[in-house]
Amino acid sequence: MGERLKLLKEITELPGVSGYEDEVRAYIREHMAGYAEISKDNLGSIICKKTGSSATPKIMMAGHMDEVGMMVTYITKEGFLKFQTLGGWWEQVMLAQRVVVRTSSGDVTGIIGSKPPHILGDEERKKVVEKDDMFIDIGASSREEAESMGVLPGDPVVPVSPFQQMKNPKLLMAKAWDNRLGCAIFMEAIKELAGVDHPNTVYGVGTVQEEVGLRGAMTSVAAVEPDIGFALEVDIAGDMPGVKEFEAVAKLGKGPSILLYDSSMLPHRKLRDFVVQTAKAANIPLQFASMPGGGTDAGRIHLYKTGVPSIVIGVPTRYIHSHAGIIHKDDFDQAVALMVELIKRLDAATVAEIKRD
Repeated sequence: MGERLKLLKEITELPGVSGYEDEVRAYIREHMAGYAEISKDNLGSIICKKTGSSATPKIMMAGHMDEVGMMVTYITKEGFLKFQTLGGWWEQVMLAQRVVVRTSSGDVTGIIGSKPPHILGDEERKKVVEKDDMFIDIGASSREEAESMGVLPGDPVVPVSPFQQMKNPKLLMAKAWDNRLGCAIFMEAIKELAGVDHPNTVYGVGTVQEEVGLRGAMTSVAAVEPDIGFALEVDIAGDMPGVKEFEAVAKLGKGPSILLYDSSMLPHRKLRDFVVQTAKAANIPLQFASMPGGGTDAGRIHLYKTGVPSIVIGVPTRYIHSHAGIIHKDDFDQAVALMVELIKRLDAATVAEIKRD
């Protein structure tokens, strides 16, 4: 297994739901030591600073460390766990899935309970089970037994889904692509820039709590005070049955994408044009996407102080916000290459031109 595959395997298999990103932060800190100056903000977002030939302009690459998951909120007298979702889950992808409850005394395996089809009536089969009616079965017979296992309200719950290289080795299946991919992109981009002259200072930022309100971006952008912002993200791949082409246009293996619209931000027009021109000059394929719902860290970065020209660069991913998604490794490699090319070109004059009327 190559170094990049090893990175993608290790970083996706780490537990790190919103508010509990500690292990992801420690992993980034360990692997970026020697490549960047490491710090963090007071919410826990990690900041990897690499100075080029100039202290300015400052370029921020943000990838959020958190994944969608859950939190234990209540233990029933029979020992079942009620939970709060952390991030956006669709009920139909949740039932009968394995999870791990991360307790202070160790991991406790469980499953989101579901009725077998044999005892479902005709009407019940047609209904989607609401999250509020779901529970996690950890094999406890009482509240006391669950507590003896170390389970307490507030414990994070993480999906179980090991990294898997598929039969087509370019296709990779794992949990938490959203958004360990963004973290891996800025890590690899900074490594690629080792020993390379670039006319700026680069900040790779692993943000916290994106899935519950873009919170880490709001604090980390204040720590960095960037001139240009990139949110490195997943994009919704639409190349599967049931998705109309105009609903999600990105396809696996066709290159990274830029997001033209989401509910939190419109990209800066001149920065968008600069990204398109750079991709074309470097022979990097580029797709265009829009997303009527949801937002990214760029939704907070671009509003800092008097404004930060920002854009989202994504890697097409199937089945986001579920237990497992699929990406194409070439899209990841090309996203890294694109970020390296952008950083090499973002000198003071170019940034001033992007900001100019």
